[in-house]
Amino acid sequence: MAYLAFYRTFRPTAFDEVVRQEHIVRILKNQIASDKVGHAYLFCGPRGTGKTTLAKIFARAINCENPQNSSPCGKCAVCRALADGSSLDISEIDAASNNGVDEMRDLREKVQYPPVAGRYKVYIIDEVHMLTQSAFNAVLKTLEEPPRHAVFILATTEPQKIPATILSRCMRFDFKLIPQSDLEQLIKSVFEKTGKEYEPAAVAAIARAGAGSARDSLSIADTCASYSRGKLTYDDVNAVLGSAEWAKVAHICGLILSEDYGGAISAVEEILSTGKGVGVLIKDMLNFLNQCTVVKVCKNSREIVNLPDETYKIIEQTAQVADGHKLLRVTEILTRAETDMRYSTSGRITLETAVLKAAMPQSDYDIDALIGKVNALEKRICGGVAPLPVIPPPVLPKQGHEAEFVKAQPEKVAPQPQPKSQLQPPAPKKPVILQDDDSPFGGAPFGKTQPIAPPAAETVQSALFDNYKRETTPSGVVIDKRSAFGKFLKMLRTTHKNIVVFTACMDLDHEFEGDKLILITEEEAVFKSLNRADNAKFIGEVLLELGVTDFEVRFKQKGETDYERAMRELKANFNGTDIQEK
Repeated sequence: MAYLAFYRTFRPTAFDEVVRQEHIVRILKNQIASDKVGHAYLFCGPRGTGKTTLAKIFARAINCENPQNSSPCGKCAVCRALADGSSLDISEIDAASNNGVDEMRDLREKVQYPPVAGRYKVYIIDEVHMLTQSAFNAVLKTLEEPPRHAVFILATTEPQKIPATILSRCMRFDFKLIPQSDLEQLIKSVFEKTGKEYEPAAVAAIARAGAGSARDSLSIADTCASYSRGKLTYDDVNAVLGSAEWAKVAHICGLILSEDYGGAISAVEEILSTGKGVGVLIKDMLNFLNQCTVVKVCKNSREIVNLPDETYKIIEQTAQVADGHKLLRVTEILTRAETDMRYSTSGRITLETAVLKAAMPQSDYDIDALIGKVNALEKRICGGVAPLPVIPPPVLPKQGHEAEFVKAQPEKVAPQPQPKSQLQPPAPKKPVILQDDDSPFGGAPFGKTQPIAPPAAETVQSALFDNYKRETTPSGVVIDKRSAFGKFLKMLRTTHKNIVVFTACMDLDHEFEGDKLILITEEEAVFKSLNRADNAKFIGEVLLELGVTDFEVRFKQKGETDYERAMRELKANFNGTDIQEK
């Protein structure tokens, strides 16, 4: 008999032999045990995760004369006929090559005939997403209401390409990628059954290369077993996969992380000159950087990477050199280079440019590069010096309604006096008027003000006090004209008594004429609304809490200057008087 590949020789024949997919196996076994077999199933998921295998096991189990734990017994006449392919009750259709409407019409006609030996006639349609729209329409009605003896099992890796009318008529099962630990156990069991000696690191490398696919992992294991006549080693697996020598890849990544761009470019040229592919080298570098990231951030990193002790120590030393931001930045640059290679005519230049950029963060304005440079400067300059104390901003006295809010709060314990060493906010400096002959700079224009420069350590805090200019009215109420309008809007928003007034006041301009607040609008509707008696009374009450005793709402036409507005209001106030402009 001809040689069978590992993935065919060790293909599961019972539900209990399937690797993972427990959620699907449990449902199928329960349906068989309760005799509630559906008429249409959809198996979707990544390649090599067991879709066709489970479809065949299920087809045999529902036709088996003596099922064992809902799995086919493999001994009855039906199971033997199904196993050697001589049974006509199970039909496997490759939709990639039989995707036309004629093939589906032929299936629709044949499905009416009853099964020959079993209870059900099962149709397994693989890669069903390859069917044309006409073919889907041809099988649609049959899929919805097939004969009692017909069961359809559709398998696909791209369920998004299947029409919704087909999806709604099937029981959908999503297959998951197989974890690396389960793949390692599968490969070890195959090697043990075939008598092949192996290193645990070699098995782990094969499982990682399988990327969650049992078929891919077994295919790689089959190739590696043929490559090595003796014990299968980690280096043998790297040689079969075409990967660059691991030590050289680690050396390149170490040079990049240490910002030795000259040495990194030379090491890349040395590996590429041996005939290694650019894409393979980028993939190996990304794998190494991923291992460095795992070692740096995970506590159980040794179990995750599962590498020999010498290899693990090299990865650990490399990970200690770089911080997380640098590892992230280099990984992102190489990932973009791997994508750009699809559209590049020179992969070597693309790779070397990426290596140069990754090893020269000083020429990169990426945020991770800037953070890395800041961290390097902190280590170089500060070293072990403690950070400077943060001086809290000065707390200014509350005014108006804010002062009332403070009074309403429960009394708090008086704060402890601050130590003398802590810088206290100085009192605000008053400007001094210098005459021409008093100027220390050779004479300043008459009447100009020049503030006294505060000490260097007090400049920032003094500037904070200068921003708070307040004026006191004859009644003794302090008015902060710079923030009065903002506080007015804040009070309107927080009280929620008149949301209409708050909405209307949001787009107003404002100015002070002495102690009188002028609210200016270019919308006539807003002008009329705010001058209504109830709204004007409400605005006056709010402004009175801020110390503003007088206000006025004025209408300004769009595009009108202040002079034109003043003349228009003057003529309106003195109607009938001849006012001439000069």
